[in-house]
Amino acid sequence: MEPLSAYLGWLRGLRRAEGTIYQHSYHLRRFARDTQHEPWPVTLEQLVAYLATRDDLGASARRTLRQVLRGFYAWGQVVGRWDENPARHMPSITPKRGVPRPAPEHSVKLGLRSPAERTRLMVLLAVRAGLRCVEICQVRTDDLVEDLVGYSLIVRGKGERMRMVPVPLEVVHAIQAQPGGYLFPGQIHGHLSAGRVSELISDALPPGVTAHQLRHRYGTRAYQLGGRDIAAVQQLLGHAYMTTTQIYVQVEDEAVRRAALAAAG
Repeated sequence: MEPLSAYLGWLRGLRRAEGTIYQHSYHLRRFARDTQHEPWPVTLEQLVAYLATRDDLGASARRTLRQVLRGFYAWGQVVGRWDENPARHMPSITPKRGVPRPAPEHSVKLGLRSPAERTRLMVLLAVRAGLRCVEICQVRTDDLVEDLVGYSLIVRGKGERMRMVPVPLEVVHAIQAQPGGYLFPGQIHGHLSAGRVSELISDALPPGVTAHQLRHRYGTRAYQLGGRDIAAVQQLLGHAYMTTTQIYVQVEDEAVRRAALAAAG
């Protein structure tokens, strides 16, 4: 599909993150396979009808798919591939308010006991440092840096934003035990893809528990055990907006009960 290759090249020229490029590639290839449509001509009605068939996606993922389609067809118009952008007037999708979904403790223990050393290290980075899969796959041994009070990990986040995350000695020793270079070598610019990391972590966890829930657990523990500083948690998780961080932080049931009883009394 030549227009897709050209579009992905365009995104790389704009220095979009590899995770973003992978996401666009996946959704557009899936769209072509599911509909058997050529990229052009396609109508607004066909695009909206396709969105309606994707019952497997939640509201947030449907919003991402809409953004991908709008981006692809806007590019095609800008570079002269087609005269119109049929995706311009696709209706907006309002996401549901997310709720914290921290992984249960038994699932964390199970993941950290994975028989595969590589997978154990992936789970460790999610559990002890709160990294996204797209961040885990890019970690290098030289991203570990020592300061006056311990060690931190340089994390390459979304939008090429970088941050420093303090890490415990368990993580330090696990990284130092690896050969130099990427912790998880692969074919995507020398490392595994985020999708593959997600699959491996999910396989090590109980059914229904995801790698992202490990990140929710990290955010919740950082808030509850780290002084209830939401700004600090936002920095650790690499969120651009505090409202996003609030979705990750589960308030203790006892605190909610105290507030309810105080209000009722």
